[in-house]
Amino acid sequence: MLYRLISLVLISFIFVSGCSSTRYQESTGQFVDSSAITLRVKTDLAMDSDIKSLNITVTTYKDNVVLSGNVYSSYQRDKALSIASHVSGVRSVTNHLVIKQYH
Repeated sequence: MLYRLISLVLISFIFVSGCSSTRYQESTGQFVDSSAITLRVKTDLAMDSDIKSLNITVTTYKDNVVLSGNVYSSYQRDKALSIASHVSGVRSVTNHLVIKQYH
């Protein structure tokens, strides 16, 4: 009986700690939220006529979005940043977009 009680307590502890957030790991709920934000940002970027043809990577971690890839002007960079920052749930947007010249 004591063995079962200890096992139950350990399993409960592992389950609860597995669902909690740390500095370097999202909780299950945060992961789902981040995935939804990433999808909304990608969708909004794809729907914009100035941005849709660009290859912009979107990642989200704890409501903080990172945009990376290449754009051809500061206008496109600024517009992508604006689109991402206006998505519901986004806390901040980090710019890793590089302005490339046309060849």
